[in-house]
Amino acid sequence: MRTGVDRNTGELLTGWAECAQSIEIIATTAIGSLVLQRDFGSDGPTLQDRPMSTPSIVDHFMAIAESLRKWEPAFKLRRIDVLQAGGDGVIGFSIVGDFYPNGHLGDYSIVETAQTTQIAPFLLTAEAS
Repeated sequence: MRTGVDRNTGELLTGWAECAQSIEIIATTAIGSLVLQRDFGSDGPTLQDRPMSTPSIVDHFMAIAESLRKWEPAFKLRRIDVLQAGGDGVIGFSIVGDFYPNGHLGDYSIVETAQTTQIAPFLLTAEAS
């Protein structure tokens, strides 16, 4: 089972809760911002404050999809829905996909449907079923 530490409280995280935090970190870390791992993260933070046009929203989708495919082996993206996109440059997404509890070990035999809601740049909720 995958485990980690909650970045806000220091509490132990396991399973989907740890994966949801990982998704948040990946989506909100700008590529090039980590000294020892320059290619980690997403282009999403560089897209903040752009006009909320259709091409800009598609760019956000692509940034999320590419970064999750590269950095989160326990989550397979199925759908991204826009929850909020306004003139203030804030964009919110519902990210839906399959969570593989042992995906970090290369075991994809167990799968759960999972959803996380993100209002850039902060994760608000995470649910798994």
